[in-house]
Amino acid sequence: MGAGTSPADRAAPATGPAAEQGEEAADAAVDAPAGGTEGATGGNADGSTAEAPADGSAEGPDGRTGSHPAPAPGTPATARRSRRFPSFTRDTARPEGGGRAAAGDAPAPARQWPLISVLCTAGAGLLIVATDPFAEAFRIGTILIGVALIGGAVLRLVVPSVGMLAVRSRFTDLVTYGLLGILIVMLSLMAQPQPWLDIPFLEDAVHFTIR
Repeated sequence: MGAGTSPADRAAPATGPAAEQGEEAADAAVDAPAGGTEGATGGNADGSTAEAPADGSAEGPDGRTGSHPAPAPGTPATARRSRRFPSFTRDTARPEGGGRAAAGDAPAPARQWPLISVLCTAGAGLLIVATDPFAEAFRIGTILIGVALIGGAVLRLVVPSVGMLAVRSRFTDLVTYGLLGILIVMLSLMAQPQPWLDIPFLEDAVHFTIR
């Protein structure tokens, strides 16, 4: 061992000045409050001090403030709502005038009487065309189909709430139902043989389109 210190001498200076300084630093760390203002201040490059908010929140390098740490770069941001249009829509807005046509306590057919009346009239016209029970049945049947669509346009204009008969806006439904109904009625009146309505320029337009 020589003139050096023995193992007992090395273990002995545990109560020296260095050990006392370490105990004082540990006591100071325990006595200091966790969220106090003294521990929350830090020095800047110019020697000034910046105080943290009183609630203990700190501002991170990305500008976020709060007591919770910022999410890791690979963590999905579940709380952030995307601005993209959803791939599947779960609900659509009710069109103008698409409410019930009767009171809520009425049966379902009564609540949807505008749509049922249009469907029944068009169905009767299709049945007449299919069965052909009398002469000119195809003409009468197609006229009934056109009248059903025109009646749907009139109901869409007059009745405030038409139920499921309302598909789009009131103007769009009026134009769609009205034009289709008038076109079907005109074609049924001009159908050959022995047309009930003779309009030369319309006949020429139909012949030009068919060619």
